[in-house]
Amino acid sequence: MIVTTSFATSAFAAGAEEVGKVTNRPIPRFVSLKAAEGNVRRGPSLSHRIDWVFKRRDMPLRITAEHGHWRRVEDRDGMGGWVHYSLLSGTRTVLVEKDMLRLHSRPQTDAPVTAALELGVVARVSECNEEWCLLRSGGFKGWAPKARLWGVKTSEVFD
Repeated sequence: MIVTTSFATSAFAAGAEEVGKVTNRPIPRFVSLKAAEGNVRRGPSLSHRIDWVFKRRDMPLRITAEHGHWRRVEDRDGMGGWVHYSLLSGTRTVLVEKDMLRLHSRPQTDAPVTAALELGVVARVSECNEEWCLLRSGGFKGWAPKARLWGVKTSEVFD
């Protein structure tokens, strides 16, 4: 299984129900994998068994808990475990959930198409409004509907 994570640099929209006891940031929140590989453990310490290794740099992950220098994360499929915080980044990324997802020059369905991304592509996100996110991938840049992405909350808005 390949997964990447990064620390969220923006807060989720108002209404977050919980904040982490270590960082005081919203739980859950999205991050990306900073490293090319990241051990996923059963518990929050080096003494816990490694269940698997995430092997996809920049893959978005959702932080669901914090304990010291450890973050419990899950991928798009809900699989996860504990990862050391040094393996995570605040760079926001998303996973494309629709094959040949069209990127538009503006956040409008009738705007010119700048590129199309395949299912499973990981793209960097620089901003999101209520319905669209601005993505960068493979030298291309454009707006995509938020509903076709995993790695941002539906209510999340940031720039």
